[in-house]
Amino acid sequence: MRMKEPYEAYLDDYNCLDVYMSKNFFGGESRIFHMKDTKNRIIPLTIQSRCDLYNGFTHYQLSLNGTLNVGEEYLVFDEHCKTCVAKYSHIVKTERFAKEFTYDKDDLGVTYTPKQTTFKVWAPTALSVSVGYVLNGHKQVVALKREEHGVFALTIKKDLNGVHYSYLVRVNGEYKGVTDPYTCFTGANSQYSVIVDPKTVKLPEKIKMKPMGSECDAIIYEASIRDMTSQTGIGVTHPKKFVGFTEENEITKAHNTGFSYLKSLGITHVQLMPVFDFGSVDEIYPNIFYNWGYDPVQYRCLEGAYSLDPNNAKLRIEEFAKLVHDCHKAGIRVNLDLVFNHVYVKEYFALENMVPDYYFLMNREGEFSNGSFCGNDIDTQPIMARKYFIDTCKQIVEMFDVDGFRFDLMGILDYNLMNEISAECKKIKPDFMIYGEGWNMPSFVTEEIRASQLNQAKMPHVGHFSDRFREVVRGSNQELSRKGFASGQADLFYQVQCCMAASCLDHVFDSPTKVVNYVECHDNHTLWDKNRVCCHGESRDLREKRQILANAMVLLAQGIPFIHCGQEFGRTKQNLGNTYNRSDNYNRVDYQRRDHHIEIVERTKELIEIRKKHPCFRLSTTEEIEAGVQFDSIYDQVLVYACQKGDDHCVAFFNPTNIPYDYHLDQEATVLFDNGTCNALNTYDIHIAAFSVVVCQFGLTA
Repeated sequence: MRMKEPYEAYLDDYNCLDVYMSKNFFGGESRIFHMKDTKNRIIPLTIQSRCDLYNGFTHYQLSLNGTLNVGEEYLVFDEHCKTCVAKYSHIVKTERFAKEFTYDKDDLGVTYTPKQTTFKVWAPTALSVSVGYVLNGHKQVVALKREEHGVFALTIKKDLNGVHYSYLVRVNGEYKGVTDPYTCFTGANSQYSVIVDPKTVKLPEKIKMKPMGSECDAIIYEASIRDMTSQTGIGVTHPKKFVGFTEENEITKAHNTGFSYLKSLGITHVQLMPVFDFGSVDEIYPNIFYNWGYDPVQYRCLEGAYSLDPNNAKLRIEEFAKLVHDCHKAGIRVNLDLVFNHVYVKEYFALENMVPDYYFLMNREGEFSNGSFCGNDIDTQPIMARKYFIDTCKQIVEMFDVDGFRFDLMGILDYNLMNEISAECKKIKPDFMIYGEGWNMPSFVTEEIRASQLNQAKMPHVGHFSDRFREVVRGSNQELSRKGFASGQADLFYQVQCCMAASCLDHVFDSPTKVVNYVECHDNHTLWDKNRVCCHGESRDLREKRQILANAMVLLAQGIPFIHCGQEFGRTKQNLGNTYNRSDNYNRVDYQRRDHHIEIVERTKELIEIRKKHPCFRLSTTEEIEAGVQFDSIYDQVLVYACQKGDDHCVAFFNPTNIPYDYHLDQEATVLFDNGTCNALNTYDIHIAAFSVVVCQFGLTA
């Protein structure tokens, strides 16, 4: 934000300096300006325009009568001999800056050997960069040498394994302490970085998983490291930790809690809410604060609050790698929730302090984009920013062997970045999943290049959460009293057909592999709490049936099914719509409640198995959907949904009303699922009880 101080200056291009003077500062008047560098060389400035602004400032646009040396520090003098620093600002967004300072090697950060350690950072606008470290109890501060393309480098010929370090950067007239944005090794609460011999990090052997045919083979289950094991008395020795997430013992097996429970569901992918370093929980005292973690601090470092020892830089790496290994051993893939759209505090963000303004969306006037509503939006379009985030993704996949990324507020990013991330990750793992929130966010990224649903056709291998499916099946997210089809709004008949066909028949999406169907996620009210309002007065038994109905629609629809942890037992967050910082009491997985609503759990598990066994519910192209999906209705109240792929031919009935219906089939079918328990195993005539789901298969009885 500009115009905080009475006198400010910004280098917005190689031949443009924008100066802002308050009317309270000599009336905002100056007839002349010049710049002086650290070697006392003067660059004269010419006033090109002067404008009185509405907020009591005068804006001068000045041209430079001399050569600008990027990285030099300049003072701007006005006619009163008052000075301010010429801050490098929009100049970092120019094509010339990109041409001069793009660095394409992969050696930024620390390169360690027992004989020497090399430090390299990219900081083209910095006057100086030094590294501070402690060796044998002695503090050392050593300057890095400026090299080509804005890189600063230093080699220290000592064994620095285990040494703590950070950088001191002089940029825009200030010294800033900076952790290393390129490392994955950090101390507690992001206070320092750590040099680690990579050969000493004990990573488990990778387990080769059976390849998926398409993204539609996935059944995604969203879970939090903390929530899964935060309830007391469930048998987990290390609750709320990476190691506790996959801990199993006789108690967890007997009571079906924690990882034992996760394994029992039959899901294919667990999507972990943010596991990388976030700023809103004290890693030393992690139980004082609660947070989901959508406030990134260090993109390549894991969150220390989930480690048994946040001061041990290696341990959190090893613990998380084992978590992924344990999941793979159990046949469960791991997707990670990445938050590339904003940071916790921009002013403390390491990359911002290395190269101010470069990594954030800003316009020519110095205003910052706020499409994330967090006060800062990441800019992924500059070459070095794009490279940083792509390299981060590759590093995560290669180190931890994860299977997919879910991107928070993906519409803040640009679709070219998403395509590049997808391509790079699929080189490592061909069935790697990329998907995210494709909302059309009001950022400075132009609509035509946003990674939003509007541009889904430009992202062939990137999926999107279907808010359309959510609104039609669940009902309005904003108006809790407004029902969806599953909660009794049967007149949404046409819309629900479109949703069950992955929104491909009406060409909202061009492939079912891009459509993530859901009725509940960590955001907003849980489905149970939503139905408590929109189905007010209905019995608990009836709301259980509605929960099963909605879960069935998610799990049997074409596209990719997504289930939020606890959706399978009517999870409640005590009627709150946003519990991101509301303590374990609101967010923990309640296994007693799970047992109380075990009917929903068992029915959901049955539906998961049906989807996995029947490829007709997992059609992977629009052409297959056009040929294999048909709809019928019973009095425009009950949805009849028939799917076929080859010899696999099923039909499902969804009745959201309080009236039972009958339907005659033209051939005998085997009933696979009937939570109304009204039908014989083999039958021509299907009875669909009120608020029930029936699924049949043709061809088994021949």
